[in-house]
Amino acid sequence: MKGRRGHNEGSITERRDGRWEARINLGWQLRPDGKRRRHRKCFYGPTRAAFQAQLTAALRDQDQGLPIPTDQQTVRAFLTHWLEDSVKPSVKEQTYDQYAQSVRLYLAPDDALGKIRVTKLAPADVQRLINAKLKAGLSPRTVQLALVVLRRALEQAVRWNLVVRNVAKLVDPPKMIRPKARPFTPGEAVTFLQAIKGNRLEGVFTLALLGLRQGELLGLRWQDVDLEKRTVTIAQSLQRIGRKRHEGDKRKSTLRFVEPKTDRSRRTLALPDFITTALRAHHVRQLEQRLAMGREWRESGLVFTTGIGTPIEPRNLYRDFKLILAKTALPSIRVHDLRHSSATLLLARGTPMRAIMELLGHSRIGVTMDTYAAVMPEMMRDVANTMDAFLGSGAKV
Repeated sequence: MKGRRGHNEGSITERRDGRWEARINLGWQLRPDGKRRRHRKCFYGPTRAAFQAQLTAALRDQDQGLPIPTDQQTVRAFLTHWLEDSVKPSVKEQTYDQYAQSVRLYLAPDDALGKIRVTKLAPADVQRLINAKLKAGLSPRTVQLALVVLRRALEQAVRWNLVVRNVAKLVDPPKMIRPKARPFTPGEAVTFLQAIKGNRLEGVFTLALLGLRQGELLGLRWQDVDLEKRTVTIAQSLQRIGRKRHEGDKRKSTLRFVEPKTDRSRRTLALPDFITTALRAHHVRQLEQRLAMGREWRESGLVFTTGIGTPIEPRNLYRDFKLILAKTALPSIRVHDLRHSSATLLLARGTPMRAIMELLGHSRIGVTMDTYAAVMPEMMRDVANTMDAFLGSGAKV
């Protein structure tokens, strides 16, 4: 075997079969059995020039501290590295938690993609994983999220020159059936408002009909409410972080105030008179409760609290909401459907889609239109009737 070494080229040799081989030393790593082994990256080509560009790029990445794949690097090893070095510093804790869950439960296990070498991962491997998870009874939404996580991870792998293509993009996601929202009809909304009159949660459920998310409601502070100007500003959200995902999970779950979901979620909304009235009544009730509790009251500055002033647990709000619906024989909807009720009632009355987008704090108007497409046929019938009135047979021009 003949060998030659060029300046700053790594180790380059000519093999006995006539091909050229270049090696980059990636240092020592520990094996699972505790022994050390040297890791190298090898490039092969029929001529020296065939792999020179790849070798030069790899050496440059090594100098910059970027990861260089070895033939032994598994999907599990790469995903673990990607989560810690790329995802964790750049996203919210709850988002990282969701990504880590998808990796741990659905992507990294040995019977999923974990043992496959990242450089050998093929579209067929990803498709088999999707089919297996669906067959095992996993929801299409959960499988789709796992595929999204894998796509984003492999997109980073492409940018890091670890793989030449993102094979997860070559696989179609499972078909999704969006859960149909069940908003209140106008009559049901009126019945609901009458049912919660005087209830300690009247304010939160009434304000929900303005289109706020549950976390935005529970994170609202009195400093964000101006009852004189009749406005409310969304500046934070209450979320449960670190929810236990499986038995034996040692993470501590806690309620935490976080930034609004998107930049557009941070917004100031005008309050209708009926909501302003409900908030005034709620403020009086809260002051009375504070006086009654004395030293046991824990001041949080929140608009909606427990009986001692602490943040409301979202699960408890859901439970109380369901009890109210059961007592009034109203449809068993979700708290989030109060937000949908606001949008659909306004859309059915001709409110511009752009105004609905701003009210709900959607990042793009396309999100609003996709979410409330079911209301569009009724609106289009109104448009047709309007055109008839102006342009129909016999209309004066």
